[in-house]
Amino acid sequence: MPIRLKRIRLLHIVLGTLLVIGPIPLAVAGWLLSDRSATELRSVEARYQVQLVRDKARQIELFGQRYRDVVTGLARAFELAGGVRVMGATGSDARLRRALQDDPNLLALAILPVQGEPHLAYKPDAITREEVDESIAAVLARVSGKGVVTGRPRLIRSSQEMGWTIAAPVMSGTNDEEISAAVVAVVSFQDVFRIVWQSATRSADDLLTAGVPVIFVVDDNGRAVAHPDPGVALASKSMVDFKVVQDWMEMGAQVESALSPFVMERDGKRVAMLGAYATAELGPDTRLGIISVQDERAALRSVSDMRAQIWGISLVGATIALIAGVLFARQLTRPVQELAAGARRIASGDFSYRLRISSRTELGELGASFNRMTDQLERFIEDLRRAADENRELFIGTVKALATAIDNKDPYTRGHSERVSRFSVAIARRLGLTEDEVEKVRISALLHDVGKIGIDDRILKKPAPLTDEEFEIMKQHPQKGYRIMSQIPAMREFLPGIYMHHERLDGLGYPQGLKEDEIPLQARIISVADSFDAMTTDRPYQRGMSAETALELIQSHVGTRYDGRVVQALIEAYRSGQVRPVGVRPSRSTEQLAPASVPLERISA
Repeated sequence: MPIRLKRIRLLHIVLGTLLVIGPIPLAVAGWLLSDRSATELRSVEARYQVQLVRDKARQIELFGQRYRDVVTGLARAFELAGGVRVMGATGSDARLRRALQDDPNLLALAILPVQGEPHLAYKPDAITREEVDESIAAVLARVSGKGVVTGRPRLIRSSQEMGWTIAAPVMSGTNDEEISAAVVAVVSFQDVFRIVWQSATRSADDLLTAGVPVIFVVDDNGRAVAHPDPGVALASKSMVDFKVVQDWMEMGAQVESALSPFVMERDGKRVAMLGAYATAELGPDTRLGIISVQDERAALRSVSDMRAQIWGISLVGATIALIAGVLFARQLTRPVQELAAGARRIASGDFSYRLRISSRTELGELGASFNRMTDQLERFIEDLRRAADENRELFIGTVKALATAIDNKDPYTRGHSERVSRFSVAIARRLGLTEDEVEKVRISALLHDVGKIGIDDRILKKPAPLTDEEFEIMKQHPQKGYRIMSQIPAMREFLPGIYMHHERLDGLGYPQGLKEDEIPLQARIISVADSFDAMTTDRPYQRGMSAETALELIQSHVGTRYDGRVVQALIEAYRSGQVRPVGVRPSRSTEQLAPASVPLERISA
């Protein structure tokens, strides 16, 4: 029976042979290998630092966005409520204090009307009234228009923490051009400290000595606003001695994130450092730099030890260095590559991707944070999409209900607004307008007669031609519709069709007497669609024309009343079946269908 010998691995034979016959060549090869490993490790550390500061920057931006949304949301709520007068109601100040208590990061919240008494709530154990007033004054002077204003993070002396101030205007007036008040919040910067927090017991110098990246945050003057050593940030210490900070101050506005190696003095020695920076937009006028620095030699200390071992023991040292280098490189590069791949997937809009990193180091924590961030983004995007759809449906339903209510005032014009909207959409599409512009035409056409709400029913429902005096009153409905709808900011883009659909190219229309290109295309489209429906619909004092006769009559007024391109688009839409009036009758003469006693202007008034 043959004897089975224990299997000998070829690697052992090769390594043994190298150890016996080539210790010097192996040592040289090990040195070269260690040098190559150092280069690769330096590259990996650099990529990791860039990704790390980029992730911290996004977290800080989300923090800033959250509280900007809180302040702007309050401002918009007051605008919708008609101003800050509601704050005078009983219990308003109590609700303000309750809102402050519900959010641990809110230190103060103020509603400051231009005229009237201010309303202010703050946490006296965290900030004094004097500090609140200083923080508010720092941003209040810059509040203008509708934009949110943010201040630089500043020290709150009473609680020895950094605070950040946000302000948003509350607009009023018919065109939202007047500032009636400002909403101001002072927010604790402790969440940003926690984002860059690395150790509760080790100083930044100890972290550098250990080869760990030190992450801190500076403002656009290069002063620290968050740092692993809290005293550095609370003293607003200038960090411009770090070249990476100088690089960020020069390039941070143009470059989102970058690697920036540099040399600095530590303990009297010039030390090569790895540095990286990223920019976080805390607000429209507040830019922060997220800086990472790392002692390159300390970070690569494992390679130095490897070299020492190689010089001391040839074969064993080389083997250990090779194995450790390969495993260490794989351990670092795989998570970083997964993070990069995940970032690319997220950037392309795929929020379903999740990282699979099982490391117990900071890389594993970073992967878990990345996955949590992706979960929140996915839920947030879905909620936004759903809310937008629901709001759009509610808006369209409300517009249709309003148009129906207008038409139902007169049984002879029932369904008129819906038909005009349908005709206008067909014309707009024939003219090649974008879907966004087509939608504006549709809504504007639905509401083009909204001003008739303000016309007396005895005129609106009169079963006979209007007198000159009555017609002058009827001609006021575009202005009435404009006054009604201009109070609603969301209706601004639909106003041209409501206000100008009775203008004529020759300047004889109303209410403004505009000519040719002075009349927006939206109004020119609705004018043709409105006339077409009015001509083809039965009225108390006239019978509806046939579609062909109406089109001929409209075409005869091209250049005086109507835009030729719009009329041609209506004709093409009718011929293709996209436009069908409420009832199509055989052709009749113009004298039978539009009596001379009823001018064309009054048919579609």
